[in-house]
Amino acid sequence: MAQVVVRNIDDDVKARLKHRAAQHGWSMEEEVRQILRKAVAETGQPPVKIGSRMAARFAGAGLSSDLPQLEGEAVLPMDFGR
Repeated sequence: MAQVVVRNIDDDVKARLKHRAAQHGWSMEEEVRQILRKAVAETGQPPVKIGSRMAARFAGAGLSSDLPQLEGEAVLPMDFGR
């Protein structure tokens, strides 16, 4: 197995890693391995865009028609009846 040395890690980052490792019940070294495994596993998939994430989150929530595209429209301030 390969080894990697990471220098100049902020003390706060190290403390947070140690805390996360304790929460998971393993060593800080294993916590870093898990984080790296997850990070490289996700690179094979394109990120889901926010609009798609929102549509999936609220699917079936009662919206029956598509929202209009507002690209190029002027942005107007909210009117709170003042």
